[in-house]
Amino acid sequence: MADDLVVAGTCVAPGTRASLQIPVARRYTANEVFLPAHVINGKRPGPRLFVSGAVHGDEINGTEIIRRLLKLPALENLSGALIAIPIVNVYGFAAQKRYLPDRRDLNRSFPGSSSGSLAARLAHIFMAEVVAKSTHGIDLHTGALHRSNLPQIRACLDDPETLRLARAFGAPVIMDSALRDGSLREAVRSRSLPVLVYEAGEALRFDEVSIRAGVQGVLSVMRALEMLPAAEPSERVMEPFVARGSAWVRAPSSGILSTRVRLGAKVEAGEILGEISDPLGDAAVNVCSPETGVVIGRINLPLVNEGDALFHVAIFKRVEGVVAQVEALHADLVDFPDPDFG
Repeated sequence: MADDLVVAGTCVAPGTRASLQIPVARRYTANEVFLPAHVINGKRPGPRLFVSGAVHGDEINGTEIIRRLLKLPALENLSGALIAIPIVNVYGFAAQKRYLPDRRDLNRSFPGSSSGSLAARLAHIFMAEVVAKSTHGIDLHTGALHRSNLPQIRACLDDPETLRLARAFGAPVIMDSALRDGSLREAVRSRSLPVLVYEAGEALRFDEVSIRAGVQGVLSVMRALEMLPAAEPSERVMEPFVARGSAWVRAPSSGILSTRVRLGAKVEAGEILGEISDPLGDAAVNVCSPETGVVIGRINLPLVNEGDALFHVAIFKRVEGVVAQVEALHADLVDFPDPDFG
């Protein structure tokens, strides 16, 4: 039999689930601010996985991934525990903004402090009430405002267990990504817990393929951790590809960008990715890829300033294989009849 799980003073017994509100702070309007949480404690012991969304308040795909995940009948057979936090930056989420009211980036404020800034205090509460109760983690993100990311996993692949779970997630691309000071991923790793970051879609927009791939990926990780029964064998197994590196292509000049490539497209070194011109169409400048690879991120806003990051190109040994997996992902998920699939 599994043990009781206590989060924010609430005891969740084995075989039960509970929706909780984790106290954060009081607003100057005198009302309380809470982190919404849902805890499922399985009847059988096992790993305790946290899944978090909206650490950046405008990255809302993760919130929808968690909403759909919690509706799935498959969770009735859970071993271990799932701690789901659909909205971490509740302040930014309510304001449809990336940051907190103190203008700090929550994902540069971990592990936080009980006596620091608002961002530091929120980070501290999350570490104490969620990370400290977990054995593994998945943090859900999107591209920033006006930028889209191809579904991808970012993780520290020097840890064998993290690499195993990154492959199990099933996103077409895995990035061996360095830790950033103050990030949730760095704070979790400092406790020797395996953690994945899922990046997909654009801020303030629901992207159906990214959401469905996220739900499917979290389920796949839970199966790899033996928190859920193994899935039925399928004809197609998604083989993720680990990038050897990546490069951002920046605007050589300011103007209006006309894009020629889509997310997931293969590009050759020197290939034209887009064209920047002034509003009259004069003085056009080509934007070219510095490497042969796959476009895993791109700007959606056509108005650019010199130096803006426009395209993110990842480099692989087998570029064609990555492109084939991206196409298979879209074919499988776009045609799926029910968005709340399990």
